[in-house]
Order: sequence, then C-alpha cells, then structure tokens
Amino acid sequence: MFIAIILIQTTIPGIGNIPIGPLSITIIPITIIVASILLGSKNGAILGGVWGIITFIRAFWWPTSPLAVFVLINPIISVLPRILVGLVSGLFYHKLVKYKINNKLLMSLSGIIGSLINTILVLFLIYIFYKNDSFNIYHINTNELLPYLLGIAGTNGLIEAVLSGIFVPLIAVPLQKIKK
Repeated sequence: MFIAIILIQTTIPGIGNIPIGPLSITIIPITIIVASILLGSKNGAILGGVWGIITFIRAFWWPTSPLAVFVLINPIISVLPRILVGLVSGLFYHKLVKYKINNKLLMSLSGIIGSLINTILVLFLIYIFYKNDSFNIYHINTNELLPYLLGIAGTNGLIEAVLSGIFVPLIAVPLQKIKK
C-alpha cells in the first residue's frame, strides 16, 4: 500500500511536491516516516529506497526540475538520503517509544527528524559533489553555492519539517489504532 502511495506521490504533479510560489514543498517524507512508525525502521528504509530509486530513474526519464538532471542522477544523492529518512526516523521512534514518552510528541519529533535528514543530506551531498560545477549547473559562483543551499534549507527545509511534525502524528495515530 505504501509503495502505491509513493508511486502516486512521485508521478502525479502536485501530490508529492506542492508548489507554493517559488518553493516546492516535498511531502513524500511524511509517507516514509509514517510507514517507519507503523512497520518498523527496516520497512521504512525499504520504502525510502523505493522513493530514492524512483527519484533516480525520474532524473533520466522525467526530471522534476532542470537541476534534477544534473544532481539526482547520482544515486548517493537521490537514493541514500531517502533510505536514511525511513531508517533513522523509525529507529528514533521505536527506540524511544518504550520509555513511555507521549506517543504524539514522539511521532512529531520523528517526523521533524526524518524530514530534516532528507533536506540536510540532499543539500550537503549536492554541495560536496557539485560545488566545483556550481557555475555550470546553477549559474552561480562557487562562493555563492553554500548560501544558496542554506537558503533552500531555511525555506523549504523548515517548512517541510514543520509540516512533517504536524501531519505524521495526525496520520499515524489513527492508522496505529487500526493496526492494533
């Protein structure tokens, strides 16, 4: 079921990435994080891998942006962070749930952490792999690449983290009750 949701989110415009003015807010991590809470970190990592592989394939076939053609063809950037979203958010939740921390708060924190992992790792890896090609790819000087990426993290990244913190418990709590 989660793989089907991820396929829909990655292929139908405006469902997995919501355009808001110049920003494109990615909400697919919410799906991965909810799955990792409900199904465990291993399954969350697998679903994150599915998302990453779809992202990687789309970079060649149907890129989501002009920059995707350059940066998302690198599987370390397109796949690895997505796997870690499911793995780390699931481990965080399942390791701390036994300490009787408020379940909704724990889910919210897992959502924030998972979303930030995606944003920070993707942008960090773009910087590491493509800082010397920044003028050719982004049409900005190498010195301006880091502030540019930090600007993305400060806008998209924070909005995505807040949305994940809000929506993960709203979705996961009822599904957790149904699962039981």
